[in-house]
Amino acid sequence: MSLRIGHIDYLNCVPFFHYFNSADTGDRIVTGTPAELNAMLAQGEIDLCPASSFEYGQRWSDYLLLPDLSISARGAVKSVLLFSSHPLTELAEMPIAITGESATSVHLLQILLREYYGFAAPDLYRPECPVEEIVAAGGAGLLIGDRALRAAKAGASSFVYDLGDLWYSFSGLPFVFALWIVRQDIAADKEGEVVQFQQRLQKSLEKAMADLPSLAGQVAGDSCLNPKELLAYWQTMSFGVTDAHQQGLKLFFQLAVKYRFLKSLPELKFFTPPFPLTDRR
Repeated sequence: MSLRIGHIDYLNCVPFFHYFNSADTGDRIVTGTPAELNAMLAQGEIDLCPASSFEYGQRWSDYLLLPDLSISARGAVKSVLLFSSHPLTELAEMPIAITGESATSVHLLQILLREYYGFAAPDLYRPECPVEEIVAAGGAGLLIGDRALRAAKAGASSFVYDLGDLWYSFSGLPFVFALWIVRQDIAADKEGEVVQFQQRLQKSLEKAMADLPSLAGQVAGDSCLNPKELLAYWQTMSFGVTDAHQQGLKLFFQLAVKYRFLKSLPELKFFTPPFPLTDRR
């Protein structure tokens, strides 16, 4: 039996997927934005993917986490950015345009503004035009992924705030933007396939991390960053799940419950098959 695997076509996912080959297993790769994959995972249209941490928090009882795999940052992440022509402290009375691509980043922004800057009710809205146009016209806007990288490189605003950096400054903990999530029903029905997928994904990531400069050289030509910039971007990121990552994730969930973005506090449930399966490929 094959798996339906979600793939976010952002540069931060390249270390997972560049050396990953699904052709020999019949697995199907489905590409989308984080928000699109969140919805597909929730509806059972895909089996697993690197999904938003907030998506896990919303439907954690339906999901399991693949151990030791995430998209995180201990400090600046460089691709979740708030752009503004005014200092952040002056945005309490100003609208902030947000992207519809990510649930985690939008809720992180609201938590940061409420918990650490004292905003009573941040005015966040989704514009009909691209957020980049709002920023270019002097407004404030949140961008994620490659769009954030491009806007930062172009010098889109006078003030640029990295949400990963803000979170670390206040909490002292990493922020987990995405987790590898598998549907619980799929983990039960296709346990062996999920184990083998996890092993192959881990090998792909290890190969990428063993020589990031080489990978950056291969990928940069098709990206908005040159090899040096791309290498620096990946080196700011964390792709594992340590105790500190779990603490940061739990704090995010606690604050999301405090501000009623989540109904209840999620449990962190990891995929733990009763016995390891050997990947013979």
